[in-house]
Amino acid sequence: MAKKKYCSIYLFRHGQTYFNRDKRFTGWKDSRLTPLGKKQAEKIARMLKGKRIDAAYQTRLSRSKDTLRPVLRLHPECKEVITDDRMIERSYGEFQGKHHSTVEKNLGKEMLNAIRRNYGRRPPRGESVKMVEKRVLPFLKDLLAKIKKEKINVAISAHGNSMRPFRRYFEKLSVAEMMQLENPWDDYFEYKVRV
Repeated sequence: MAKKKYCSIYLFRHGQTYFNRDKRFTGWKDSRLTPLGKKQAEKIARMLKGKRIDAAYQTRLSRSKDTLRPVLRLHPECKEVITDDRMIERSYGEFQGKHHSTVEKNLGKEMLNAIRRNYGRRPPRGESVKMVEKRVLPFLKDLLAKIKKEKINVAISAHGNSMRPFRRYFEKLSVAEMMQLENPWDDYFEYKVRV
């Protein structure tokens, strides 16, 4: 009887950025990694050192690319790096670049939390997590098809909110459970895909 074969997805969040550190809404703005964020990226690279990575995904934002870079330095076997913005961070619309405290002062803490932690609610001219999930799931479908066809292991340098639908899918979470997730800057999640 043939042994079942599995490939792995290594999913991680970018390291801390200056906007993260300063408690500003980042969204699609391009905030660079802090010195701590660079150390977090190096830590992820060390943790993944013994794994095989055949292809890697990033978004157009520097924090995604700069977190993936040290991982790739340790994986010369990785022959394909793909930029795909379907897994880019949630757009915070009019909040992007603003300090959390400023937005909280204008909206009130309860309303701000409702926007941040509600699946369907979105900031003005921004995205809800439901909208993020709607673009991440087709990316995931295409990714799984590629993994099954090519039998490859994949690294994904993602963002905090775009990771939520990934984790909901693989960990079989409810919407409420997904909305409570906090994604670390210095660790990764491994998901096995039967090929």
